[in-house]
This record gives sequence, C-alpha cells and structure tokens, in this order.
Amino acid sequence: MKTQEISDTKKKNLQKWPKVAIIILNWNGWKDTIECLESVFRNAYPNYQAIVIDNGSTDGSLEKIKNWAEGKQEVLTPEPTHPLYYLSHPPIKKPIPYVCYSCEETEKGGNAKLEEKITKEWQGQRKANSKELTPTSTYPLIFIQTGENLGFGGGSNLGIRYTILKSDSNYIWLLNNDTVVNKNALIEMVKLSENDEKIGMVGSKLLYYDKINIIQALGGTDQINWKTTGKHIYSFEKDQPEFDSNFEIKGYIYGASLLVKNKVIKMTGMFDDKYFMLVEETDWCFRASKLGWKLFCSGKSKIWHKGGASSGKSAQKVFLSRQSIRSSLSKFVTVNYYMIRNHLYFTKKHFSKYFAIACVYIFLKVIRQIIGVILYDNYKFYRIRILLKGFIDGIKGKTGKTTEIDKYY
Repeated sequence: MKTQEISDTKKKNLQKWPKVAIIILNWNGWKDTIECLESVFRNAYPNYQAIVIDNGSTDGSLEKIKNWAEGKQEVLTPEPTHPLYYLSHPPIKKPIPYVCYSCEETEKGGNAKLEEKITKEWQGQRKANSKELTPTSTYPLIFIQTGENLGFGGGSNLGIRYTILKSDSNYIWLLNNDTVVNKNALIEMVKLSENDEKIGMVGSKLLYYDKINIIQALGGTDQINWKTTGKHIYSFEKDQPEFDSNFEIKGYIYGASLLVKNKVIKMTGMFDDKYFMLVEETDWCFRASKLGWKLFCSGKSKIWHKGGASSGKSAQKVFLSRQSIRSSLSKFVTVNYYMIRNHLYFTKKHFSKYFAIACVYIFLKVIRQIIGVILYDNYKFYRIRILLKGFIDGIKGKTGKTTEIDKYY
C-alpha cells in the first residue's frame, strides 16, 4: 500500500470514532503518571489526545514527565514481576511531541496553529509497518501547568475549559494518574455511550492494582441521598464474566475513570471547585442526572487503580473503619476533613430541607471516628481537631482549599 493510501485510510478510521480528550491530573506523582501514560499511549482507541495537568507539583513532576516524552526518563514502575507490567512495558517509541502551556495560555485555548503543525509533522513521520511500539495517538501530548494546587475539581476544570475552547473533542475522559488501562478500555466506553444518545457519563470497572482480580467498584455507587452515601456496586468482589456487562448507575460515577460527553458539560457546567477535593464527582453526576442524562458503567472497560495516590489509601471510603484508624496518616485524616465538610456542603446545596438531619447523622460518624482515634492513634489531639474542624467548617458553609491543612495534602 502506498504512503498516501495509508494516510487516507488512517484519516477515514479517525473519522469513524469521535475524538476523546484524556485529562490526567498530576500532583507530585510523576512515576505513577508516566506508567499511566505508557498504558494510555498503547490503548486501541484510534482518535484521542492526552492532556496532562500538573496541579502545582513541588517535586519536579513536569520536568520528569517531559523527559519521559523525550526518551530521557525510564519508566520506573512497576517491578518486572508485577502482573500488570505488560501494560506499560516495553516502553513505547520516543520522542513523543508535546506542547506545554501555562495557566494563562490554557485559558486562551492554547496555540491551535502550533498544535496543527506538530500534528501534521508527526502523522507524516509515523510508519504503518514499523516494528517499534508506536504511540497510538496521532496528536501531540499537551502539558498544562496550573502554577498552584487547584484541587481535583479546579485542575480538571482547567483541562476541560481548554478542550471546550479548542472545540475539537466530542468526549472528555477524566483518568486518575495512579491507574493503568486495558487496551480496549476506552473503545468499550465510547461504544456504550454512542449506542444511546441519552447516556451522558460512563464509568469503568475499577480493579485493585495490587490485587488485580479484585473489583474495587463497578462505576460508582447505586444511589445518592441526603447522606451522600451509597452502596458500592459489587465492590470487593472477585472479577468474573458476569461483571463484564453494561448497566445503568442511579448514583454517581467515580472520577478515577469518567467519560463525559461534551453535550453534558454544556448543559451542566463543569465541576464545582468549591469542594477542592472529594464529593465533586457526586455533585457533577447528580446535576447531570437531574437534567435527564443517564449514567452507565462499562464492565468491559477495565482500569487498575492504585487507590488514591494523592489522597491516601482507601480515599473513596466515606468514613474510616475502626481497624484502619490504627495505621492512618495525616493525609488520611485530611481526606476525612474534606469528606465531612463537603458532605455537608453537598446536602445544603441539593437537599437543604434535610440539612439538620444530615448534621446529626454526620456528627455521630465523627464521634465514632474520634473514639477510634482515642483508642488507636498516637496523634490523638491533632487528628481529633481536624475531624471536628471538618464538621464545624461544614456547618459554617466553608468551601475551597483549607490552608490550615495544606501541608498535609
């Protein structure tokens, strides 16, 4: 086949699939992000562009990830004996062209001419018969540096605004940096969404990175109520073919893997960044559901999740169990501060008539945590103070980033 014929075939294949912007938020986690990117750039979906947002890292993350794209930085995780090693090794061909934007440049939509020029050059250099493992994306990698920690919602919103200003993507896939993806994960999500115009958001089957056959959650939870708690759908089950089906979710989808149609964003707006971290995807999904959009889980879209590299292990749990308090860290208590505070904010925002009941319910949960801290924790006074602060700030309606505990996040 001639070179021109190959190029035409690629263009036709791209047109069959809507473009997806993959937004990956990094905060002091460059090793995880590089491993995630290695898996993303070998996924089978033919029309996507990866966008990495560095959320005010202090460990030189952005330079490390740039070096990786240039072929100067090795992929350091996982160990060769890890069962998911094949998802990120051997490394894909480098260099990968990239464009880096500041926060201000991003808010203006970036540099469309430069991106188009790099895209054409790179597509022209790609060889269909190459024996090397070539990245499957035909677009340059985009780096966005926020300049400060904007939280999950604020950092993600910056990437979302960038894609909206470019107006060339049909979907946005929010993907945690501490994940690795199955080759067909994105294909399965888009196929499901395209089969029903009313499906606005799609989640994945999340499995544990260190227990690769155990399900962390299928999409998210199956309900939302004034307590903002929900039953985890099939959580902590061994993966089986029966969990490969697609099904509707009546609650919310976890932000670790969340595919969203641009049409939904135009109707609902973006994340409410007043949460700073945690509960923001609950809020977003709830707003989408109220407008008639369906939420689904694609059981064939497999994502392995390390479990909250930026916020402590088991961050998806609403409250600490008695056993886990024994080994809790400052990060973990910080997560609970935002969970407690943000649950109250969510309730007041969407279920104001139940706010008093929610306060009583959550206060009892805080007391349970405090008892656990007293019994098992060596840092009793600090942790008790933070837990009570979360409750009091929630009552007061305080939102956004809390500077008093910044250093622990």
